Amino acid sequence: MLTDSLQIVYERPHTLTPVITHYCPGCTHGIVQRLVAEVLQEMDLRENTIGVASVGCSVFAYNYFDCDFAEAAHGRAPAMATGIKRVHPKRTVFTYQGDGDLASIGLAEIVHAATRGENFTVIFVNNGVYGMTGGQMAPTTLPGMKTTSSPAGRDVETMGYPLRMAELLATVGGASYIVRRSVHDPGHINQTKKAIKTAFQVQQQEMGFALVEVLSSCPINWGMTPVEALAYIKDKMIPYFPLGDFKIAENVKALKV
Repeated sequence: MLTDSLQIVYERPHTLTPVITHYCPGCTHGIVQRLVAEVLQEMDLRENTIGVASVGCSVFAYNYFDCDFAEAAHGRAPAMATGIKRVHPKRTVFTYQGDGDLASIGLAEIVHAATRGENFTVIFVNNGVYGMTGGQMAPTTLPGMKTTSSPAGRDVETMGYPLRMAELLATVGGASYIVRRSVHDPGHINQTKKAIKTAFQVQQQEMGFALVEVLSSCPINWGMTPVEALAYIKDKMIPYFPLGDFKIAENVKALKV
């Protein structure tokens, strides 16, 4: 029989719950969360992990990860993660945040957590807009990019320039691992997973603050098809937000992923 020759090549990691997510069609949040879940399972960290969801598209992350989770107010996930990690220093703690959350109302929290060298991991998903609330301009919205609050496009003369968070945090003394990756094609998805694993290894080895910024698509709010949105990441986002390693401490360089 044909079925006798079939072989399972992939299964949902046990660290993801078997539920349908709230994400829009074509949104790559689901890919990023799958990568985090795979890493937690492969590193056997699920039973010891506490995640912190923030407000934004990430607000229901606690429904999708099968591990302990806490919900933070908008922008305050780094502050909550700091408290959790200090009370439970042997637990693996990570935040899952978007750009409207981390780079706007939560900018002070993330900068000072990095400055203090807090030993937790940040997964920062950058899609250039406030996704959950209707596609308004975010601190990471590209020059000229149209949003519901900048219908003529972002004018840098009056609205300022987009924040490059990885570059900014790389200047902070307490940060140990700051990188930017993307999930617009399979090759880059694999690279993103390696970076996420390294970020958790940094925490396991008590090496300090680690952040992986991931360029992600938002087809609905961008007014594009899912395929067009992936091309937009490659053609528009990456030139402004270049992929790469922005800070890797000397002790982190010795880690083998």
